[in-house]
Amino acid sequence: MNDVGEVVLGIDLGTTATKVVAVDGDHRLVSTVERPAPMRTARDGEAVHDPEAVLAGVIEAVRESTDACTRQGLAVGGLSFSAALHTLLALDASGTPLTPALSWADTRAADVARSLRAADGSAELHRATGTPVHPMAPLAKLAWYTAHEPALMRRAVAWCGLKDFVLSRLTGRLVTDLSCASATGLMDMRTTRWHPPALEAAGVSSERLPELVPPTEVFALLPEPASALGLPAGLPVVTGAGDGPLANLAVGATAPATAALSLGTSGALRVVRDRPGVDERCRVFCYYLADGLWVLGGAVSNAGVVAQWAAESFGDIDVADLLKEAAAVEPGAEGLLALPHLLGERAPWWDPDARGALIGLRRGHGRAHMARAMIEGVGQQLALVRDSLCEAGAPITTVRATGGALRSRLWAEIVAAALDMPLEITDDAAGSGFGAALLGRRALGDLPSLAATPLAPVQARPHRTVAPDPLAARRMADARPRTERLYRLLRETY
Repeated sequence: MNDVGEVVLGIDLGTTATKVVAVDGDHRLVSTVERPAPMRTARDGEAVHDPEAVLAGVIEAVRESTDACTRQGLAVGGLSFSAALHTLLALDASGTPLTPALSWADTRAADVARSLRAADGSAELHRATGTPVHPMAPLAKLAWYTAHEPALMRRAVAWCGLKDFVLSRLTGRLVTDLSCASATGLMDMRTTRWHPPALEAAGVSSERLPELVPPTEVFALLPEPASALGLPAGLPVVTGAGDGPLANLAVGATAPATAALSLGTSGALRVVRDRPGVDERCRVFCYYLADGLWVLGGAVSNAGVVAQWAAESFGDIDVADLLKEAAAVEPGAEGLLALPHLLGERAPWWDPDARGALIGLRRGHGRAHMARAMIEGVGQQLALVRDSLCEAGAPITTVRATGGALRSRLWAEIVAAALDMPLEITDDAAGSGFGAALLGRRALGDLPSLAATPLAPVQARPHRTVAPDPLAARRMADARPRTERLYRLLRETY
């Protein structure tokens, strides 16, 4: 391909929106289009999307992006996909959805996941598949359907992810890429085939799961959807990968020991290496990117949400004002420690029942101390993930950091201190969609290697570096063992 006048559209099926980014032959971002992807939630833990509505949003966004490129004299040379991991839906024999698409945030499988974790073999499943036994994982979701809706399990001809459904409508092929499959808890990461013990735990056979294909697999766009998109039939459609692995690609964090840190409402720390595997204590995940590259990391459920909670709870103060107050408190919050598990916790505990706590309160502590302690608690969780990655043989020396929380100087300083290394901060406006476009260009022959890809577009390259304060780093390192012990003690209490 390698034509500056042609773009690849990276289509990111996110949790709250579908984003389509156009990237030209010089790897420049030339257009961005978004459509909302409303998620229906309920008190029982339901968190789902309407797959047909998501497909309609994809068609609208791609059509608008195509029109924008045409106005700039650019032709669309291919489509490539990114998707939020851990989605699941059932299809009948005609390919019509029998269920909504369950998102990673759907927690109805919590009891099933709890039972699986209590049983012998859960650690072996994690080590084999690279995916924690957790309510987010399709393994647990399928086991929940097996337990609660046996009639549906009999009716369903196929189970797939949301991206798989969209691709099936565009190309006529129902497949799952190895990247998204590696986050289902159902694929053996050593063989890259469906893992029989995991299938047995889920209550599903491999015949009802899609064919596994590389993320760089290319299919042809069917005539009918091509007409709806305003694109030629037969246009290359690249299967794509999961949003987390592609986020590393998007910010140039595919070299060994270079991590990608994202920090918004929640957070994640991920690093790429050339072989699969997790740490012995099963505290990190391992998901496939492409070209033999694997992404090890951990996601934390609580990041920016803790500051929002504190602002609402400690006097209904504006978040920015509370962060200013907290910045005036010395590192260590005068001995106050926090477990920031307001929404349970994922890495490194993978414990949806984890509880938050403020420990060591004295009369002299106020809301500024409590807010700082909560943010430091998030930093400690990320540092524990980093430590787990080191134990898994994936050391980190460089951190590329993105996310809205890092617009706050306090957040950036605390996380830098917790990790005791500088944060190279970028706005990352293009996100995983840009990673999908790069992957598409690799699949279409334009990039020689994902490990040697150019950095993200100019507007997403690091624009500032925040170095750790030595005193803050030392205090956080001293407190980290207590943080881990306090989690275990509180876990026993509940």
